[in-house]
Amino acid sequence: MLRMTWVQPEDLVGHELRQAALDGREASAVARRWHAAGGPPAPLTAGASPHPVSRYLRLLAGDLLDELAELPGTLADDEPSDLAAIQALCPEWPVSPGAPAAWDGPVFEARLEAAWLGRAAGCLLGKPVEKLPLAAIRDLARAAGNWPLSGWFTARGVPAELLAEHPWNRRSAATSLAENIDGMPEDDDLNYPLLALLVLRRHGRRFTTADVARVWLDELPAGRTFTAERIAYRNLLCGLEPPLTARHRNPFREWIGALIRADVHGWTNPGDPGAAAVQAYRDAALTHTANGVYAAMFTAALIAAAAGGERDVHACLRTGLTVVPPRSRLARAVRDAVRLAREHRDFDTVVDLLHETHGATHHWVHAVPNTALLAAALTHADGDFTASICRAVSGGWDTDSVGATAGGVAGLLAGSPRALPERWTAPLKNRLATSVGDFDGTGFDTLARLTHLEASRP
Repeated sequence: MLRMTWVQPEDLVGHELRQAALDGREASAVARRWHAAGGPPAPLTAGASPHPVSRYLRLLAGDLLDELAELPGTLADDEPSDLAAIQALCPEWPVSPGAPAAWDGPVFEARLEAAWLGRAAGCLLGKPVEKLPLAAIRDLARAAGNWPLSGWFTARGVPAELLAEHPWNRRSAATSLAENIDGMPEDDDLNYPLLALLVLRRHGRRFTTADVARVWLDELPAGRTFTAERIAYRNLLCGLEPPLTARHRNPFREWIGALIRADVHGWTNPGDPGAAAVQAYRDAALTHTANGVYAAMFTAALIAAAAGGERDVHACLRTGLTVVPPRSRLARAVRDAVRLAREHRDFDTVVDLLHETHGATHHWVHAVPNTALLAAALTHADGDFTASICRAVSGGWDTDSVGATAGGVAGLLAGSPRALPERWTAPLKNRLATSVGDFDGTGFDTLARLTHLEASRP
């Protein structure tokens, strides 16, 4: 039986109830009606519940989703989704330098290639343990003599009973364990940067959110979308237009999907964090609102600072926060994560405190805890590449996505592919698998050249 993931109304209600609590919306009456009717909770890790529900429950789920959308929240003034309102709340919004900076071609391309390679390596490191609980990640790595995490995950030397108790991510184990890596396998964390590159190639840096939607419909298979992106894709096919695509029956609108699309916007606006954030906003608005959008803007701005020549990761993180409303949940979480990373020498302690703060209230793919983990990992690693990706992945939650972004930032700071440890880059074989456009099999050196072309366009 085909159970379509991430779109069935009965699977969305539980997620929307959790999001309502985060938004400060009083949804207890709706929750009682749903549970009294026998409505299922949100699936913990899967995108769909295992069994179909009655026609009555499905219709009720749709009605309740619409009812939940109408409930007033208490955080709207501090967490707007309109760009002008976001900028109005950011007193330190970065000033644009004006004309795009002139960059030395070979040197900047080398930095971009390191960023692409870093993104791929961090993603690949996190792939086999995606969806696993934190304790399982630690147990599997310790059993292989790989804790604190310092290399690829492996099944070699891990007791069979532990592997049976905590199986690797089934989609990724065949391509992402140390013993079977053969190039960079397909992953949405690499697909979306390719799509962003296509948007820029076809529409230039003044692209609109509608342009992003057109490229997706042309180039992105629906089956390669998840969570908020799948909801937005469905909404497009139903005739809705942005920004309603991000809001209509979309409980995932503050999850991590927009963040993983932000790197290219930072790479193509070197030294102009404000422009990078605005560009990331127009991309994110197709699928996300509020903190989901801020996560993308934060990431794009910190990457733009690094791309512009800032070598201090801590300064880059501070720049990222200048484009986020300071009283938002995301800003507070990032500031707290940076503080924890500075206070505690043991990163496991930092991770435990982050999970204690966010784990019970947020889904493991939500943007707030994952962005906090990203900031903590980058702070604690102090710019070191291996430490950045290993700390990011060792923190659990959305391991491949956070690992990818941390790797992209740390690769950019490293400055060239030669500055990255060969044990991370050699298995990638300068080859990326993807279902996006004509990019399948493309090398990271080629992607760096294409990205540099877009960064150079007015």
